Amino acid sequence: MSTLTAIGAAIAVFTGIGAGIGIGIATAKAADAVARQPEADSKITKILLLGCALAEATAIYGFVIGLLVIILLGN
Repeated sequence: MSTLTAIGAAIAVFTGIGAGIGIGIATAKAADAVARQPEADSKITKILLLGCALAEATAIYGFVIGLLVIILLGN
């Protein structure tokens, strides 16, 4: 595997870091919102889960791109 292929795969996998930070911030804000308005717990949870799923999908896309870079360009 060439060095450029490894660098490209590593850059693609860095999307997981952004997704992790985003999910952490969203969870903190949701916990704060529930603490302020406990009666809105179900609405906040639904929105939080949707946002976390989208962020996690971004991380999975980056992982798949990293694997494709290694497999297809790793000659």
